[in-house]
Amino acid sequence: MISVLVVDAQPLQRFGVRVLLESTPDTEIVGEAENGAEAVRWITELHPDVVLVDIRMPGVDGVEATRRIAAAGRRSRVLVLTTFDVGRYALAVLRAGASGVLLKDVRPEELLAGIRAVAAGDAVIAPALTRRLLDAVADRQGDDLCRPVPEDPRLSSLTSREREILVAVGQGLTNGEIARRFTLSESTVKTHVGRVLSKIGARDRIQAVILAYDLRLTRPI
Repeated sequence: MISVLVVDAQPLQRFGVRVLLESTPDTEIVGEAENGAEAVRWITELHPDVVLVDIRMPGVDGVEATRRIAAAGRRSRVLVLTTFDVGRYALAVLRAGASGVLLKDVRPEELLAGIRAVAAGDAVIAPALTRRLLDAVADRQGDDLCRPVPEDPRLSSLTSREREILVAVGQGLTNGEIARRFTLSESTVKTHVGRVLSKIGARDRIQAVILAYDLRLTRPI
């Protein structure tokens, strides 16, 4: 059973999510919060598997709440659900430690799939946000794109194949797409990705994507 804490300033939104999760056999709502500060307090008591967080909330917003939850070192993973399909918002919450971002117009089955994926340790991001996210990373780099970046020590332990895999992950490719690019099986790619994440200290693929862009190993394809 996946336990979920729902954090949203809108009671109607919280109600809708509650109805969905309570009608699903493998999920349950263990609590609700209307702002980030309240959510952070509930985390220490409820220990939910997934915290479903809105970005725009009074007081402590979703970005800061995510940062505090991640900094606390709890097992809870954050999935952001927002109406704002703007890359900079997605980038901010992902850098703060969120495991994924979905839009509020997502279909119920997609939301459930996202919650399950995040609870299992994977990362999810709305397809509509992917390009905006990558563009936001590029915009942050700005003129620095012309300047060399010192070799990051996290890359020194990667084999040449693992570095190629990191570049492909940074381009947003799925395991299947990576397998086809390098003529590998998907199980082999999955093993490579797992080793890459472990070596660079990334919790999930999204953090690997951000690292690849920060180190200018890749650009949008």
